[in-house]
Amino acid sequence: MPSLTSNLYQFGDFTLDLQRRRLRRGEEPVSLTPKGLAVLLLLIRNAGKVVSKDELLKAVWPDTFVEDSNLTQTVFILRKALGETPDQRYILTVQGQGYRFLPEVKEVSSSASGTELAAPDALGLAKTANGQESLLAVPGTSNRDSKRDGQVVASATQAVETATVAAPQKRVIPLWVRLALGSTIVLAMIAGAIVARRVVGTKAGHAIKSLAVLPLKNLSGDPGQEYLADGITEELIGRLSRLHDVRVISRTSVTRFKNTQFSAPEISKMLGADALVEGSVIRDANRIRVHAQLIRGATDEHVWSESYDRELRDLLTLERDVAQAVAERVEVTISGAEHQQLAKVRSVSPEVYELYLKGRFALSRSKKEADVLEAIRYFEEAKVRDATFAPADVGLAIGHALLGSILVGAAPPEGERARAISAAQRALQLDPELPEAYVVLAELHQNQWHWSEAEAEYRRTLVLNPNDANAHAKLALWLLCQRRTEEALNWVNRARELDPLAVSGDLVGWTLYITRRYSEAIDELRTASATKPDDIGVLWRLGFVLIADNQPGEAIPVLEKASRITNRSPGVVGVLAKAYALSGQRSKAIALVDELQRRRETHYVSAAAFVNAYLGLGEIDQVFLWLEQGFKEQSNLMQWLAVDPMFDLLRSDARFVDLVRRVGLG
Repeated sequence: MPSLTSNLYQFGDFTLDLQRRRLRRGEEPVSLTPKGLAVLLLLIRNAGKVVSKDELLKAVWPDTFVEDSNLTQTVFILRKALGETPDQRYILTVQGQGYRFLPEVKEVSSSASGTELAAPDALGLAKTANGQESLLAVPGTSNRDSKRDGQVVASATQAVETATVAAPQKRVIPLWVRLALGSTIVLAMIAGAIVARRVVGTKAGHAIKSLAVLPLKNLSGDPGQEYLADGITEELIGRLSRLHDVRVISRTSVTRFKNTQFSAPEISKMLGADALVEGSVIRDANRIRVHAQLIRGATDEHVWSESYDRELRDLLTLERDVAQAVAERVEVTISGAEHQQLAKVRSVSPEVYELYLKGRFALSRSKKEADVLEAIRYFEEAKVRDATFAPADVGLAIGHALLGSILVGAAPPEGERARAISAAQRALQLDPELPEAYVVLAELHQNQWHWSEAEAEYRRTLVLNPNDANAHAKLALWLLCQRRTEEALNWVNRARELDPLAVSGDLVGWTLYITRRYSEAIDELRTASATKPDDIGVLWRLGFVLIADNQPGEAIPVLEKASRITNRSPGVVGVLAKAYALSGQRSKAIALVDELQRRRETHYVSAAAFVNAYLGLGEIDQVFLWLEQGFKEQSNLMQWLAVDPMFDLLRSDARFVDLVRRVGLG
């Protein structure tokens, strides 16, 4: 095991230099937060051993009470910084215990320092005068503009002083001339530095091939205007995503950095983005002011910034202008069709657009029935006021599809899907180049087992919007249903590049589950749960995987939490009943089945809930009874018949073989 007195540790391509508080990969510095550096050091010094969560929490957060999620999120960010993949693991999660550092660690003696660093510094936690932790000691962080501009002024002043000292002594220059000359030189150097900084951002630096639009900050002083800042952010991402020559990070990943304290280089590293767009929104009655800036991620250099002050009715034009300005500074090749899409502005009243943004905001909060119904109300009101506004139809299609899904399970899928298909088709009649409508339509086709139509719509979406992470992810799921797992994994990786924080846990975790790689799937989903602790989909899928990995007892608290968040969604309760049954608590499982039966007398309950519950109870005839009901409902569950591990024990049954054939997967 590495000693406690070394100043240099090496593992793989990495070197951890304690004296400089720096992690390098080869010669390139790797940006880490102080907590990340502290956790890494403790894991390295205990390489090969399990370090418990309590040990890490006490060592890294000694004077503060924090939850396990703080540690889990720090480990997640650390893994991203190390570039960890399923094929290259550095930190292993030991379920219920802690973490183990896997690579071999070598100690290298350092002649630069003969003494061991004090504990806080060794952990990379520099303290300010008031005892607060600071990022100043960590490479890759900065104080943004104030620090940079201060350096420019200091350099210019030093140059003036040098010029004055070197001036000929036999000729006395009047004081006012020296002051004027000095001021001119200072101003010239500041201007030169600013121009150089902008030029370096595009011409001299590496080409910008990937871009992340960070959530715009709501500076209106009214939390009720949050939907407006989020809506403008989403619209900018949507417009820029149409460009083929630049990779644009999806909204779900950038949302993690709302009100973040991370520096631009750290965010850039975690998202794999060459450049960042950040800014703010201020609304004052019917006026809106948006400030936006383009920043080179690796160096924190400003490439461009601009402020836009408009009437609220000109919001769509404002969004177009910002997107066009960013595209010009990124300097990608823009085709005629892409230029038309960037310049396109829908004609819509401010009232209708606000209703639409409020609907999107409600959908983004969670997948609870109440939020979905609220979103549908906003979209319906928008359509009453303007029947030609196609994006509101897309919102309605998404909302109704969710109401008929297993997880929300608020209504029979047949009726909700019919409403969703009608809304999606209505949107495409109004705007045939609306990619969001095609991906919703594709998913609806897939749920009805119209396999070839679904694939065609997914691929049409990707022609219109090559950066649509959702379309990449849904096409990967379509391929999984078809047993084309290698192709699915390729599409998952593409989706992950576009949406690294969301896809890494949710979609990748589910894909690994389908391919029976349960341990890796659990790691991915637990990491996702740490960053999205109340995400229903993540919790639900984690419950599935834990059950498949013969850990039904571990699945119970996860599914109990999902049940509370969803107000006891039948889809969640059914899987919870399965977990209870397989953990030996059969009476609790039967009680949950009875609850589902009572609820079914007055409300819709998905057939999938009973399928899961009776699978856990081992009552196979009841399983087939409810699978037939699921076939009649065209339940979402049916598309997974050919590949889901939960059905493995049924595969030799002739009834199951016939069912797989009838859904077009035989």
